[in-house]
Amino acid sequence: MRMSIQILPDVLVNQIAAGEVVERPAAVVKELVENAFDAGARRIEVEIEQGGLGLIRITDDGGGIAPQELALALTRHATSKIGSLDDLEQVASFGFRGEALPSILSVSRLSLVSRTPGDGHAWQVEGAGALESEKPQPAAHPHGTSVVVRDLFFNTPARRKFMKSESTEFRHIQQLVGRLALSRFAHGFRLLHNRRKVLDLPPVDDEAGRDGRVGIVCGEEFLRHAVFLDEQRAGLRLWGWVALPAFARGQADLQFLYVNGRAVRDKLMTHALRRAFADAMHSTHYPAYVLYLELDPARVDVNVHPQKAEVRFRDSSMVHDFLFGTVHRVLRELRPDPALNRPAQFVAPVPAAPEPQQSGFRYAAPAPRYEETREVAAPAWTALAAQVAQLPPSPASLSMPAPVSGPVAEPDEQPLGHALAQLQGVYILAQNRHGLVVVDAHAAHERVLYERLKKQLAEGGVPSQALLVPERLQLPEDAVDALEARREELSRYGLQIDRAGPSSVLLRAVPPLLAREDLPAFVRSLVSDEDLRESSHHLGEVLDAQHRVMADMACKAAIKANRRLTIPEMEALLRDMERTELADQCNHGRPTWIQVDMAGLDRLFLRGR
Repeated sequence: MRMSIQILPDVLVNQIAAGEVVERPAAVVKELVENAFDAGARRIEVEIEQGGLGLIRITDDGGGIAPQELALALTRHATSKIGSLDDLEQVASFGFRGEALPSILSVSRLSLVSRTPGDGHAWQVEGAGALESEKPQPAAHPHGTSVVVRDLFFNTPARRKFMKSESTEFRHIQQLVGRLALSRFAHGFRLLHNRRKVLDLPPVDDEAGRDGRVGIVCGEEFLRHAVFLDEQRAGLRLWGWVALPAFARGQADLQFLYVNGRAVRDKLMTHALRRAFADAMHSTHYPAYVLYLELDPARVDVNVHPQKAEVRFRDSSMVHDFLFGTVHRVLRELRPDPALNRPAQFVAPVPAAPEPQQSGFRYAAPAPRYEETREVAAPAWTALAAQVAQLPPSPASLSMPAPVSGPVAEPDEQPLGHALAQLQGVYILAQNRHGLVVVDAHAAHERVLYERLKKQLAEGGVPSQALLVPERLQLPEDAVDALEARREELSRYGLQIDRAGPSSVLLRAVPPLLAREDLPAFVRSLVSDEDLRESSHHLGEVLDAQHRVMADMACKAAIKANRRLTIPEMEALLRDMERTELADQCNHGRPTWIQVDMAGLDRLFLRGR
């Protein structure tokens, strides 16, 4: 049956709009708190009962609403935030659409009470689903505004049935208030649930106060693992806290992004930040951060989402590159700093050591290198012994020191100290002036090799070494096709692979660090990577594929468990870690070392008690 076209009643229009604006009680809190921001409030109290379905009361100390404008505030498309298209293109306020209050009124029993500084008392309007009277009534209230929302969805029972439990709905509200509190450090926030105080955050205006608020909202563990950054370029400013890769999460629950003070969920920004962590974190984990992007309001469109949770940038590529470059640089400038008893701290980068020269199967280096001790061809061992004979004596002792009397001298000022011993063929034990350092030898060596491969690739390609006898491998035909298509690219990794038939290849050359590895298994691991089978040339996908190849090469060549290391070899690894970017975690995001300070050791043995 065909229905005639008609104009919908205002109440129904408001309820339809409420479907976009009022998703759940937390959405009501968001709209009302942002209105308080726009009103110039400095202290905001959020009182909740029954998870927000029973009561939501937002009280602020802002400029208030004039009596003659109270009823108008509850009318659709009425706002004081914008008045022209120019205002819309440079909007810096929050509730500029003028739909929140009438939408909330349409699905609740609402009371709006406000008092401006010039009034002797407050004025009030109220309604249930619709405004009862446009004439405000006198009321008692301090300067500012209170919006009281009771019985949310009382007249739309179908919507109410979709609400979760009281605890779940309040958890959403608590997370939202925390997110809003991080957007306005100069504002005070108070949150109550069923008359119990949950949060009480006074206004803060200094570094210690901001750190304290971040610690309350995100947890002290986040703050302990976070570094602060502040970068400006080309009219963009990015500042805030980024957690170290070792603090990666199993879910994206500690990702706070703000654009000009507005909390957003932006795919472009999250992609840039995830790319910055790409080779320092496992692909199934998520980075944690609290970051603020500031730019000219005219360069960002905030009017692309009903709840204004998404934005669109005029120059998205510039924003993406700025975020990626800034965070990537900060992460790569991290160096071990045991003083804070955590894997790393943002300090000035250590100058890179000169790149060693190639010689035979190994690199000639100014200190003994940590290498596998499997059997290799006699010429390789001979060449190595020519290199080792020329090395200067190592400062590390190869034997246990004799007992001494008097105070023990502090180790040299090396962040990771000096090697003492190896534990179970897996961990290196070292001493620095803070106490004990424990290093996962495989994970640390893997990162060192990975960063070296990246540098070599950036400088033109990974060195290659021809095999005395080429290795013939039988592979599925589609795998051989993939290797043949990427032949030139693989040569940049030091791999020379030629097709020898429909389902076979010849491996002719490999990087020196893979010379003694299981080469057939390594090549098969390459063709199992779907990126080698696809023809996509998207920059992000190409970089991901490159990182995976180099990570696999580094993992295969890194020190294996039960490989006995000498003291000079351990020392060499510690020094390399101190010079290597992102040395605090391996390519899979695992920590490479931990610090146990003397106080911690004393507690273990109950010293001083």
